[in-house]
Amino acid sequence: MKSNKIISRWLATGVFLISGVVFAQVPDQNTPPDVLIKMVVSDVMASVKADPDIQKGNIPKVMELVEKKIVPFTDMRRTTEMAMGPNWKKATPEQQAILTAEFKTLLMRTYSGALSQLRDQTVQFKALRAAPDDKEVVVRTVVVGRGDPISLDYRLEKSTAGWKVYDMNIMGAWLVEAYRNQFTNQIGQNGIDGLVKFLQDRNKQLATTK
Repeated sequence: MKSNKIISRWLATGVFLISGVVFAQVPDQNTPPDVLIKMVVSDVMASVKADPDIQKGNIPKVMELVEKKIVPFTDMRRTTEMAMGPNWKKATPEQQAILTAEFKTLLMRTYSGALSQLRDQTVQFKALRAAPDDKEVVVRTVVVGRGDPISLDYRLEKSTAGWKVYDMNIMGAWLVEAYRNQFTNQIGQNGIDGLVKFLQDRNKQLATTK
């Protein structure tokens, strides 16, 4: 399926990567969105390079890294809501909570393998085009490695806790849109509970994959 091919791009490219500059400070609610992206990806890269176990593909350690250094700067509820589209309002609060948790786990497991493959990539950050009072922005970057440069952009929303990433675009394809097609098909065939089961089954499958 086309959506599967689009999603596989994130597997090969990695998520929330990659910069050659290391920042000492920690992002907070006042950190501008472009600076936030620089700080997070730099911290992730430094952590991967400093941990031989992660470089060897130790998935539990990679998952721990993602949970600690990436998840706090994302809004998975917003990501899940957008991926479901109009179907989000058809889900009960309990279903919404389960779907958000399962989708978060799926994304973490999907991209954990890519993190372990991080080696010599660098990133070029484009100038942020945004007004001071904007609540949503796109931070545009270009990942440079051994192959052709890859456009990797981040869509962020300003919350009371600071800027949060809720979507990404690789080479013209937004993550949310790619998953929306899968989610819509699952719901159309088996309902909201069917989507829950689909995500749970997929996570179990990935958990057992060596």
